[in-house]
Amino acid sequence: MKTLPVIQPASTEAPVEKRPLQTVDMANDPERNVALKPRIVTALSTVFDPEIPVNIYDLGLIYDVIVESSGRVGIRMTLTAPACPAAQFLPDRVKSAVESVPDVTGAIVDVVWDPPWSRERMSDAAKLQLGLF
Repeated sequence: MKTLPVIQPASTEAPVEKRPLQTVDMANDPERNVALKPRIVTALSTVFDPEIPVNIYDLGLIYDVIVESSGRVGIRMTLTAPACPAAQFLPDRVKSAVESVPDVTGAIVDVVWDPPWSRERMSDAAKLQLGLF
């Protein structure tokens, strides 16, 4: 008996690379940014790409942290490659980590591809840890 392929319904959600940036209208509040960014970076440093034993902040995957006066935070991040399997769950982990920071009222995470990620974005500590020096 021949098995027919399973046809999945079309997703109503646009692919990550086709979505408009959710953070585009966010306005950074310099005072709130100074107050919250160190704690946000600490939270982001607890999130790891499962294929690389270095946190996403030191890997250089976080491109921008926007902190609004309301405490809402926008994160613009990338992945090591557009076909990265972590794309399915890493943005949600980033959102959860940021929202766990006291005084953060919510988080929006945008995955962007411009500029493309490269090893040059990594911190010296990450390069040392991965033996790239």
